[in-house]
Amino acid sequence: MNKPFYALPALSAALLFVLAGCQSNMSCTSCESCTSCDADDWTVLFDGKSTEHFRGYKQDGFPEKGWAVEDGTLRKIAKAGGGDIITKEQYSDFDLYWEWKVAKGANSGIMYRVAEGPPATYFTGPEYQILEDGNHGDGKNPKTSTAALYALIACNDKKELKPIGEWNTSRVVIQDGNVQHHLNGELVVEYTWASDEIKALIEKSKFKQWNRFMTVDKGHIAFQDHGDDVWFRNIKIKDLSAE
Repeated sequence: MNKPFYALPALSAALLFVLAGCQSNMSCTSCESCTSCDADDWTVLFDGKSTEHFRGYKQDGFPEKGWAVEDGTLRKIAKAGGGDIITKEQYSDFDLYWEWKVAKGANSGIMYRVAEGPPATYFTGPEYQILEDGNHGDGKNPKTSTAALYALIACNDKKELKPIGEWNTSRVVIQDGNVQHHLNGELVVEYTWASDEIKALIEKSKFKQWNRFMTVDKGHIAFQDHGDDVWFRNIKIKDLSAE
């Protein structure tokens, strides 16, 4: 039986602080998914059934091969082609949440603020690396291992990766130039978009030769086809550009 409202204990100041903090997309790192805090503000990009929010990079529709909806997941099928997929919508400031798992030695990634036109998504969009660190060569280098800003910034010591076959949770949050990579509830990479620090890192990297790399302020989000088995689910996004 429901108790009358007056019989419920008052919320403590500490609890109110926690609840308020969960509304701040830039600071809530303790929960697996902040999407439950303000669900009405989120767009579900993949609900376990439909790929309507995606299409192939430089393609009119969703790839006919290489990607499949399988048991409520969006699977990238190993060595099956298909290419990268991108969101139909473009985003500038956003909070992107997704869950993923990989096969042994698998490699993938999420590129963001991607412009369509160059030969590949990574010519313009920086990458949140997705990797099975233990059995892939890139896992030996912190700057190219899981959740790193690929080839530019390594994760901090809060990084904890789930074993092969288990689901990881990830977020990329961009707001007012601040960019965050989250992995399994922890903030593991943080940087400032177009800052002198980032420009200096690019100058010393392979990206130097790509003149549009990290210059796009609004673009697509890409899920990479790297030829390996990867599974995604619960892909959601909140547009922060108006906040």
